Amino acid sequence: MDLRREFTKGFIAENPIFRLLLGMCPTLAVTTAAINGVAMGLATTVVLVGSNCTISLLRRFIPPRVRIPAFIVIIASFVTIIDMLMAGFFYELHKVLGLFIPLIVVNCIILGRAEAYASKNPLLRSLIDGLGMGLGFTISLIVLGSIREILGSGTVFGFALLGEGYPPFLVMLLPPGAFILLGLLLGLMNKLIASGRRPQAASFKTEAGSL
Repeated sequence: MDLRREFTKGFIAENPIFRLLLGMCPTLAVTTAAINGVAMGLATTVVLVGSNCTISLLRRFIPPRVRIPAFIVIIASFVTIIDMLMAGFFYELHKVLGLFIPLIVVNCIILGRAEAYASKNPLLRSLIDGLGMGLGFTISLIVLGSIREILGSGTVFGFALLGEGYPPFLVMLLPPGAFILLGLLLGLMNKLIASGRRPQAASFKTEAGSL
């Protein structure tokens, strides 16, 4: 697999949210605004890249029996750094995200990439994998957060978008709205991917029939 495909697989083909359905807790809880999605996505990306690189470098030295506890300790170290940095430099945002920053430690995306990929691949591939998956996760959170903020309050990134007279659709800022929107986006993603595969399947049948 070439490095470009390795990097882009997290955007659509193996998107952590819309294809693999990982990290649902922060996805549904913090995406009430676009800026929350940006912050949580970037924090997760930094942890993912850092832990992937560290685990890749140490993969030959970590005994198989204790690999999962070792991975968790490495991930927790990066989460602690991010948590302290956000508390020091982005206090208001840190207060909004709250407990979900420490919970990055148990995010299935990070532990899953550590076990399935970083522990079996060299540094460069692990770096690219972590960056691609992290950015795919971040983009998904921004999409969810932006739509929920626009529909729920008529703003995006705090800027008024639909005018002062817009009646807010408040359910979008509540958990039910998050589930509804996620379901709609999952259905749209599946439809787009299925429609993209149909022409290939049709051409394959035509070629097979001509033989």
